[in-house]
This record gives sequence, C-alpha cells and structure tokens, in this order.
Amino acid sequence: MIEFVSPTLDYALLAPILIVLGGAVLGVLIEAFAPRKSRASSQLFITLATLVLSLVSLISVRDRSSSAAAMESVTFDGAGMLIQGSILLISIIAVFLLADQENFTALAAALPGSDEERASLQQDLRVTEVYPLTLFAIAGMMLFPVATDLITLFVALEVLSLPLYLLAGLSRRRRLMSQEAALKYFLLGAFASAFFLMGIAYLYGYSSSVTFAGIHSAVIGGSGNDIYLLLGIAFISIGLLFKVGAVPFHAWSPDVYQGAPTAVTALMAAATKVAAFGAMLRIFYVSFAEAYWQWRPAIIAIALITMVFGSLVAIAQRDVKRMLAYSSIAHAGFLLSGVIALSKSGLESSIFYLFAYGIATVGAFGIVTLVRDSAGEVTDLNRWSGLGKRSPWVATAFAGFLLAFAGIPLTSGFIGKFSIFSAAYESGSTAILITGVLSSAIAAFFYIRVIVLMFFKDPVEDGTSVVIPSIYTQITITVSAVATFALGIYPTPLINFIQSSAAFLR
Repeated sequence: MIEFVSPTLDYALLAPILIVLGGAVLGVLIEAFAPRKSRASSQLFITLATLVLSLVSLISVRDRSSSAAAMESVTFDGAGMLIQGSILLISIIAVFLLADQENFTALAAALPGSDEERASLQQDLRVTEVYPLTLFAIAGMMLFPVATDLITLFVALEVLSLPLYLLAGLSRRRRLMSQEAALKYFLLGAFASAFFLMGIAYLYGYSSSVTFAGIHSAVIGGSGNDIYLLLGIAFISIGLLFKVGAVPFHAWSPDVYQGAPTAVTALMAAATKVAAFGAMLRIFYVSFAEAYWQWRPAIIAIALITMVFGSLVAIAQRDVKRMLAYSSIAHAGFLLSGVIALSKSGLESSIFYLFAYGIATVGAFGIVTLVRDSAGEVTDLNRWSGLGKRSPWVATAFAGFLLAFAGIPLTSGFIGKFSIFSAAYESGSTAILITGVLSSAIAAFFYIRVIVLMFFKDPVEDGTSVVIPSIYTQITITVSAVATFALGIYPTPLINFIQSSAAFLR
C-alpha cells in the first residue's frame, strides 16, 4: 500500500511568486466585474503594486536560513533570488511601457479590417487584459530559475510562455503581422516544449529521478546508461536554447520581435531572457556539472555560431526592431560564455550581464515606440535619419543604449562584457574570448552606423516625428538610461552584492 505524504511548503519563501499569481487572479476578476472605464487605471495600479510587494517580500526572505520552499521542487538560494529580483525590477520598468494603451488593439477577438474592429476603434476601446496576462507570465519567469525538478521547470516554462503567445498578437496596428508573430511564437514554443519533454524522459530513464539533485547524484555515480544522459542533456538544452534565441534555434525570433507590440517585445527580450538563462545556469551548474566534458564542446560551438551569426546578420537589417532582435541573438551567444565557464565568476558575471542587458533593452524598445507617423510606429531605419535634429534627447538616449549593447566604456554593457569574457578566459575558453571580442567589434559597427544616421544625416520630411505619449514611457526610458550609465560608471556596489550572494545550492 502506497502511503500519501503531504507536501511541506514554506509559504514565506514562496510568497514573492504567490503574490504575483494573486495579483494576476485579481486582475482577471477586475476584467470580469469592474466597469470598462475604470479598468485601465485599476489594472495598472494592481500590477505595479503586486510587483513592488513581491520585490519587498523577496528582500525580506533573503536572509532566511531555510532554502527548500517546496521539498525538492523549488529551492531558494542566493543566485535564484538575484535572478528573481532582476526579473521583478525589469518587469516594473516594462509595465510602464505597457501602460501606453494605444500600442494595443481595441478588441483582440475582432478580425483585422472587419466592421467589428472598426466599431471598437471608433469607441476607443482598450484591451486591459494585458495586465493579468503579464503578471501570469512574470510569475512563470520567477518560478523558472528556482525550480529544482524537471516537472516544475516544465510547468514554469508553460506558465511564462502561454500568456506571451497571446500578448504577441495584440498589436493595435499591423494586425496581420502581429497575429502572424503570435502564431510563429506559439509554434516556436511548442517545438521547445516538445524537445524539453523528450529531455525529461531521457534524464528520468538515466537517473530514475526528476530532481536536479537526483540527476547530479546519478551523473557522479555513473551507474546509468550514458546514451540516455547525452540525449537528455541534448534535448533539454535544445528546449532552453529555443527560449534564449541561440542559433540555430532562433527561427522566427526576429519575426516575433518585429510583429509583436513593442512594449511586449521589450518584456520578452529582457525579462524572458533573464528567466531562461537563470534556469539554464541552474541546471548546468547543478545537474550537469560533472558531465562538463560531454556537453562543453557542443555549447561552445553554439555560442561561437550565435555570436558571429547575430552580429553579421544584424548589419543587413533595415528595420530597427529586427536589428535589435539579431542583436539579442548575438547577446545570447555572449551569455552562453557564462554557462561554459562553469565557475563562480561565470555565474556572477552572467547575473550582472543579464540585469544590465535587460534594463538597456527595455529602454531601447521604449525609444522605438516614440518614433511615429500617422500610421503608427516607424521602424524603417532610413526614416530615422536626422532624428538627432528632430529630438536631440530621444536620439541621445537611444545612442546611449546602443553604446551599451556595443560594450563601450562608461556603460553597463562594457562592465558586463568584460566580466563575462574574463570568466570565459579563466575557464580556458580562449576561442570564446577571441570570437566574442571580434563579434563585439562587428556589432559596434552597426550600432555606430545607426548613431551616425541619427546625428549626421539630414532629416527627411516624410511625416515621421517623435511623439511622447505619456509620462509612463518617459519613466521607462529615463530609469533605463540612468541605470545603464550608473552601472557603467559605478558598478562596484552591485558587483559586490552579487559576489556576496550568488551561489547555487545542490
């Protein structure tokens, strides 16, 4: 007779995630019962209050001696909490960008160009479901890097992905492109989930366990079938590499970036990448550390290809969102250096890089929402010509974010790249260091090309202008810009904090 064992849950440690889930459920209730006119303000307040309260709760449990929040399914340690804090801070900034509701369609269920859609636009309706969907996605992102068994990891993957599939199709303009992006993102996510499940099956067959600790023990013991281990690592890695957008698993990622509402693209490009790399760091550092020589060559090859491919293809892009998408692919290659390093310095530099890159990314996409004409956002780079003369402050802010992506000194990007390449070099990955530096130089070319276009070319009178929709977008851009330069000029406090906290528990 099998005896049922009731699970032991530490609700204090789980509170940051539960608060976000509670706020999402409250948002659903507001959508169901609150008057339409008051929904937008109520949803924004609840979303921001939920994220701030979750951050406060996360800070309050940081010094607790207990680490197992849900037996062997969820474990809170220094690295996990740092990644969760990064996700929350980036999400708070991104929510201000979501608050400009003219980015979203009036009625999500209406067919593009239909009478129903025209009527909803005339009534000036607003889709406020984006707020609870965003909170559900953030809750999944927070669970993803602290999950310590494969089943919980898969559940977190689906919780963070499903709301984003919906959000990607809610653009107010270019509706067909937005819906195409949502469908492609869904198919991309389905492939990732399928590979991930195959990896879970093989790893369970190898170790008879779905916990990270159990897999680690099986790897050390060497009693299982090594073919199952290699297949499990391969399929799990493919599932995670889909989520971070590494080559050759980046298919359709640029299309999704281009077609989704820009505010949603900012959240996906920043917070989702932090969560995905957080989970990847944990599973490789905890479960697969002893199988280092089996997976290292393949991950190094993927990192090298990703860095070079992302940087080279970005040069040919004439759409600013696609350029940032391929830039994101290149950064995924840089971040894989931290996984390959498999050291404390690699973990610390990865966490700093993820946070710095996420903040700059949200700010850059915030700038993209400001350049418009009568049809909406203008993403054709040729029409950004002379932006520095039209709006010097907006162009300067965008130039600052581009310089951070390029890794220019006095920006957070320089500190991030220097630390992560140093960690790769210390681990003996000379090829990663050389390729990373050369790819950064290639990337600097197309970033500086955009800066030259904005400041040293005459503006074209084609109806393009800079529109500041509300105070919310201003907050996003200002906070992102200040943080980007502050972390480049004086990063010591954050680096010291990460060094004193970043560690995975096995």
